[in-house]
Amino acid sequence: MTNGQFFEKLNIPLNEQQRKAVIADNGSVLVLAVPGSGKTTVLVARLGYLILCRGVLPEDILTMTYTVSAAGDMRERFRNLFGSELADKMEFRTINGVCVKIIMYFEKLTGRKAFDLITDEKTSTALLSKIYNECTREYPDELSIKELKKLIAYCKNMLLSEEEIKEFDRYDLPFSTIYNKYKEALHEQKLMDYDDQLVYAYTILTGYKEVLDHFQNKYKYICVDEAQDTSKIQHMITQKLAGKHQNLFMVGDEDQSIYGFRAAYPEAMLEFENNYKNASVLLMEKNYRSCRSIVDSADKFIKNNKLRHDKNMVSTRPLGGMICEINIKSPREQYKYIFNSVKDSPEQTAVLYRNNESAIPLIDLLEKNGVQYNLNNTETAFFSNRIVRDITNIIKFCSDTKNADLFMLVYSKINLYVSKEIAEYACFFAKINNCSIVEALLCNDKLPKFCIQKIKNLKASIRHIITGKPKDAIKIICEDMGYADYIKLSPIKSKKLEILNMIAEDEPDILHFLERINKLEQIIKAKKPCGAPLTLSTIHSAKGLEYDNVYLLDIYDGVFPEKISVSNTNDLKEYEEERRIFYVGITRAKNALNIFSIKNNPSVFIDELLQRDDRRKKSKGGSTLSVGNNKPIPTQTFAAFSEKLATDKKIKHKTFGEGIIKEKSGDIITVEFANGNVKKLSLKFLCNNDLITLI
Repeated sequence: MTNGQFFEKLNIPLNEQQRKAVIADNGSVLVLAVPGSGKTTVLVARLGYLILCRGVLPEDILTMTYTVSAAGDMRERFRNLFGSELADKMEFRTINGVCVKIIMYFEKLTGRKAFDLITDEKTSTALLSKIYNECTREYPDELSIKELKKLIAYCKNMLLSEEEIKEFDRYDLPFSTIYNKYKEALHEQKLMDYDDQLVYAYTILTGYKEVLDHFQNKYKYICVDEAQDTSKIQHMITQKLAGKHQNLFMVGDEDQSIYGFRAAYPEAMLEFENNYKNASVLLMEKNYRSCRSIVDSADKFIKNNKLRHDKNMVSTRPLGGMICEINIKSPREQYKYIFNSVKDSPEQTAVLYRNNESAIPLIDLLEKNGVQYNLNNTETAFFSNRIVRDITNIIKFCSDTKNADLFMLVYSKINLYVSKEIAEYACFFAKINNCSIVEALLCNDKLPKFCIQKIKNLKASIRHIITGKPKDAIKIICEDMGYADYIKLSPIKSKKLEILNMIAEDEPDILHFLERINKLEQIIKAKKPCGAPLTLSTIHSAKGLEYDNVYLLDIYDGVFPEKISVSNTNDLKEYEEERRIFYVGITRAKNALNIFSIKNNPSVFIDELLQRDDRRKKSKGGSTLSVGNNKPIPTQTFAAFSEKLATDKKIKHKTFGEGIIKEKSGDIITVEFANGNVKKLSLKFLCNNDLITLI
């Protein structure tokens, strides 16, 4: 079949760049496809072209994409264009699906049985929870386990060394220890997870030439979709498989690489011409989705990134449509504005956000007013977050001051300055005397005067919390009880408090507030698609989708982007990914893009999108961006700070008071404080936050 006959049979209008990609000659080809440019159509057409025009056997082609559902969709699109007979001979797989074949072939070849694959999340969750508890003496919440799994997967996909893994250790989380114990436990139980599957397959391809030869000869042509979402080790496996014939066709866009937390490795696209012989890079720059004003602004915005190929996105649509900047006074007004705009609108509208928690106040508002909506992601980690649990547990204790379980969960977080032994004795005393635990503490004549005063203050705070408004209760917990001081010592983001305050504003008392928190969690867990024109989604979940109208939530410095630092390459990569996430959000909009400018909450991203002067400030160290929660550089360097501290030195901690250093090991010091509490603290964290001084 000639090229002309093929395109006539295909019956799909392709532009010049798309046609060029479809008929690219033998060799490795990277196609950079901007949003809305028809990349999947081109990839499927390319597969048909190889078979019908180049005489390639369908069995010789491997097509890999990111998810099982995407692989199934691509097979169906191929089937619709070229028929079932060819489609049934084709292999459409995820990279893990390919790794399964590699491992099974290796087992057959050598007689070695691979470890069993963990297919039930509950197994790995239970194992990690047990190890977490052993290492921290605390029970992890749902979010902690989720973050641990992400970080473990990242380490495996990036093939990090022991030293690189240790860099993830924090003062409150010995990650490298947890990671190694998890690996050991899997090995002892002869188990592997999906990321181990990748590592094992790559090890086989690297160490066993017979296996590598088999798969290189089997897959003479390899096509990869969503290349920007592919991890480092997945790219390495692909490079091994394509190493002999060099017939690799890779489609993606590094500007849309937004899965860094899953170890997505867009650097492989930047290094493509160095990694493959006779490689070529083609562009697909026409956006068929969005109106010209959105496309032009998005194109100029993403060009602020440096780690990318140069390309120019253009719209095929007329100039119509708009980007609307909505000026409001507070984050809460975003939700009221959206509610009033969409409650009766028939247009396909999406509300997009960086983090799931941003949607909770809007869900609360929509549910109370009976407005139908779809929820793309039923993530409920917010409700098991430490801050949310702490606030609700403190309120519950205020309602039940004899509850020992609740008191033991919160006493160390509300500045009582009592030891665990004293707290446990107070619970015991309260039980045998049938009194509140607060009264039991006041009966302890061995407590110092400042502790007695703290407990009296707690008693007054409890009374105000029980009788007052929920929003006032949260303020009392944070300011009067000192919970805000506890938060400052942890890596937890304060956005949780802001959301709790929004929910609390509409509740008459603390019992209704607690009920509403529980109700919202159940609503989100049970939410099913309903066909409504309104969709709520994270930007990550909306990738690949499009909507007539888009609202972007919480676009302000300190939340999105969370922080900005250009002091080193890693910081630059993280910040540029934040910019890419925003870019993906922008390019979901077909006709209208709505962004909120919040008074006293500046946004560098909105400034860049609307081409206003950015807020760059020059410093002696170079160019930096002043944003949100960035902390100042400490007045003392870590090395100098560390040298001053030694065993038996007396220090004063801003929160815990005076204490004596009992042990120093690397970055960790063990301190015994005046109230009897013994804590292990990170010197780097103490230094960076100016938390202690020598006495």
